[in-house]
Amino acid sequence: MEDQLRISYQPFKELVVMHCAKFNNIEELARFTAIITGGKIAGLYWAEGIAFIYVPLMATTNVTAKELIENRRIYWTFVGYAPLQKFIPRVETKEKMIIPLLNLETDPFFRQVAKWLKEREHI
Repeated sequence: MEDQLRISYQPFKELVVMHCAKFNNIEELARFTAIITGGKIAGLYWAEGIAFIYVPLMATTNVTAKELIENRRIYWTFVGYAPLQKFIPRVETKEKMIIPLLNLETDPFFRQVAKWLKEREHI
């Protein structure tokens, strides 16, 4: 008889965003992304008419690991975003850097993030 593997799904309970920056358009966000990654290939995420990039706080300390495991809370130190009504597979900056976009419209977590970012537009 095979050992039974128990699989459970425990989604995050909370996402804490520590700093948020809205860009006027996708080109500005793409240029920013190219600059902060030092010209290395990096992508943007898209859902709900919002393109965004985030920088997670890695769970490398006891405190952050405890937050993740015990409280199911994650931290993003930075989120940059811009409106983008329709998904496009890539953006080319004026410096000819190509930034790919990943369509996360089917992911409930990232859709919630995008909706939250959209609500911030009125602040």
